[in-house]
Amino acid sequence: MIAVVVSVCALVGVVRLVAPATAGTKGEPAGVQRQLAFIRAALDGGAGDEAQRQFPEGYFFLHALYGLGWVEIGMRQPVGDRSAALREARWALDRLDSPSGRAPFSPDLVPSYGVFFCGWSNWLRGGLLSLQPAGQRDPAELHRFAADSAALGAAFGASASPYLAAYPGQAWPVDSTVAIASLRLHDALLPTRFAGTVERWLEGVRQRLDPRTGLLPHRADPSTGDPVEVARGTSQSLIQRFLLDVDPGFAGEQYLRFRDLYVVSPLGLGPAVREYPKGVDGPADVDSGPLPLGVSLSASVVTIGAAQVHGDAPLAEAMSNYSELAGLPVDTPWTKRYAFGLLPIGDAFLAWSKSAQPWVAETPSPPPASISSWWRLPLLTVLVVLGAAPWSLALRRRWQRRRARPSPVE
Repeated sequence: MIAVVVSVCALVGVVRLVAPATAGTKGEPAGVQRQLAFIRAALDGGAGDEAQRQFPEGYFFLHALYGLGWVEIGMRQPVGDRSAALREARWALDRLDSPSGRAPFSPDLVPSYGVFFCGWSNWLRGGLLSLQPAGQRDPAELHRFAADSAALGAAFGASASPYLAAYPGQAWPVDSTVAIASLRLHDALLPTRFAGTVERWLEGVRQRLDPRTGLLPHRADPSTGDPVEVARGTSQSLIQRFLLDVDPGFAGEQYLRFRDLYVVSPLGLGPAVREYPKGVDGPADVDSGPLPLGVSLSASVVTIGAAQVHGDAPLAEAMSNYSELAGLPVDTPWTKRYAFGLLPIGDAFLAWSKSAQPWVAETPSPPPASISSWWRLPLLTVLVVLGAAPWSLALRRRWQRRRARPSPVE
């Protein structure tokens, strides 16, 4: 019985490692809607409040990713079939724009509640409008999107730094990247207004890259924008997801640099993303989670989406398959959850990443492949050995008993 159980587990691992796990930017990834069903049930059961106790923006992020996941699904559906996506994304946006959603942020910042709150909210609201035909968009949503975009544009215009504060005295470039992407989305949906703002932002960013990596830094001085912390995988994986919609050319350069410095294959067992660049070690924190062999699981998950929007199908597929193996998914006909559903925000990041597609830019030409088509071989070898080991031991014991049996007396 032990041999049967071990062999079945190994066989399931083999299937998860080789079965298609992504659908690129066209089809709908299998299992994502069932993941969203699990996340919604978890949110109804208080997962947002639990996430807030674990992460500084846990409540906000879990609802934002849930809504964005539905927008991504809706973009892959015919216009007439988007009612569920619109309903669920609006439900999530309402919870962002609530006392609980705003609670971690300061209303005294510029823009009010800071660039993290405004940028992600504006991106989700713009996504909602993207799902609606141009002549049928909700007037109230249009007005709010235009007003919040104007507030962000004014804040960037008045700032000496390209990186606005998310909290008093603290600025993370990734948050401003999301906000600038929302302004580019504004100009794709409504008459162009922020082209100059985006160009000035890009010029400021190019002048303030992390000198060690040539990438946007993890943290910056909020008054000057100068780097104060080396680029890190958790923020870079998000930056590479959004930067394509800001400036495809600059984004392509940044993505290749990120991939060269952060994507690794520890012990030869599948692709993963380091929290710090190769050759640099640093402490873990609440964003990165534990760092076994320097690898951040959260950055690895988000990089699936970054690779997908950049047309890097080999890396996106490899990391998706690896997540199907290492994430221990539990499937039912109605839901799908990873790590037994113990951390719904992880499910939300994975659902959002596997359904990634550009919202403003076109999907670029595929970059040169960085991962061999044989990357699965070491993992498959391990699974085959594990699956065969109990049977080998049983056969060996049987053979030893047969040799020890006395010969029949003639």
